[in-house]
Amino acid sequence: MPSHPPWRRLLAEFLGTALLVTAVVGSGIMATTLSPNDVGLQLLENSVATAFALGALILTFGPISGAHFNPVVSAADWFLGRRAGTGISGSDLAGYVVVQILGAIGGSILADLMFDLAPVTFSTKDRAAGHLWLGEVVATAGLLLLIFALGRSGKAAVAPAAVGAYIGAAYWFTSSTSFANPAVTIGRAFTDTFAGIAPGSVPGFIVFQAIGLIVGIALVLALYPGTGQTADDIVVEHPATAA
Repeated sequence: MPSHPPWRRLLAEFLGTALLVTAVVGSGIMATTLSPNDVGLQLLENSVATAFALGALILTFGPISGAHFNPVVSAADWFLGRRAGTGISGSDLAGYVVVQILGAIGGSILADLMFDLAPVTFSTKDRAAGHLWLGEVVATAGLLLLIFALGRSGKAAVAPAAVGAYIGAAYWFTSSTSFANPAVTIGRAFTDTFAGIAPGSVPGFIVFQAIGLIVGIALVLALYPGTGQTADDIVVEHPATAA
């Protein structure tokens, strides 16, 4: 696969993350509109739409940037591949994180505008609690374990379906509804809708997502010790960019 210039990979990460958050926030708004009195049905509608959108976005942008859309995935890719000269470089990591955050904020604003809401209304939904933070550790570690297991076993081609299915399921089996993504967490603070999170709750989620990153990397190294050799397959096969 030919290498893509940095600007193209950064654009792919920006657009992919933006559209992912648009799907999360937009489907949440639609769910509350269609099912105003049934929170369980709202969550079902939100999770199904997110799972399908994530799979489609990985297929769309994966061949260009690897379809990380998530700072913890990018950080794990860099960390696990750095010794083998695979994965993304440190400068790529910094660029990915910046555009992922900007894309997430932009995606939230886009969703609000599509539903004729104020472009930015900070969420009032408090999500600061120990059991929710534990849910984020579980969701983030599980996501990384899945992604790198697929790469190590040569099954990266099924990542769109597998990752979408995992996130859709984790909406239901984690107490936090599986944010598992610092950029998406920040973006969702910019909308006071079903998918929102109060700005004051954002730091706690990010801290425990970082803990999930550490746990996930430890599990990957314990179960798949040769993962660094295949870091280029995360999430969808893309060329090595490390020096």
